[in-house]
Amino acid sequence: MPALSIHTLGYVTALLPLLTTHLCWGLSILLGYIEPCNPYGVDCVSISNTGRHGVAYFLFKAGMLPTTLLLFLFWGLCWQWLALLGQGRHRAWLLVALLGSAALMLYALTLGHSTGYYPVLRRNGIALFLFMTFTLQVVVADGLYRTERWHGAGLGLLWLSTLTLVVALLSVALAAWLGEGYERLENGFEWWLLLLLNLPMLVLARLWQLSGLKMGLRLQE
Repeated sequence: MPALSIHTLGYVTALLPLLTTHLCWGLSILLGYIEPCNPYGVDCVSISNTGRHGVAYFLFKAGMLPTTLLLFLFWGLCWQWLALLGQGRHRAWLLVALLGSAALMLYALTLGHSTGYYPVLRRNGIALFLFMTFTLQVVVADGLYRTERWHGAGLGLLWLSTLTLVVALLSVALAAWLGEGYERLENGFEWWLLLLLNLPMLVLARLWQLSGLKMGLRLQE
């Protein structure tokens, strides 16, 4: 079996959810389901609201459901890469990746349904996905930081994770301070967190490309 470069999978994994959510946002505006607004600013819509109606409903699921599988493959490749670099992590972390993918799938499947337990499942699904993804990114960044070749990249990824954590904590602090007034900012924070959580995957895909990482029966450089 010939070895195949895997950086393309990394880029697709990082970009597919970003493209999906932004296309759904644009379509929902175009079709009149939401008012024109800057999703990264104040008084705009949540990511969920961009995929509730019309064609955007189907586009959202068509983009996010494949992302769940891609994410699990992505983290599995990260674990193999760390092992190749001599920084192997316990395979139990792959269970975290599986749970994160399952949580995103739960969120995507329940989006657009507002009765019964669906809203609760959707909120818990996206919260679990964000937590699992952030945790995995920190663990991978730490593994790279401990290598000689990718020490600088690992440090940069750790700083990026720190920024993500700061934004998340700022969101919590503002929610407690502003009360109902925080509703004007809440959706903007949601969009920023989605962007920040996908940037490390873009960086990792670029590192795979620079290293010439290939996949055959096993990863090889």
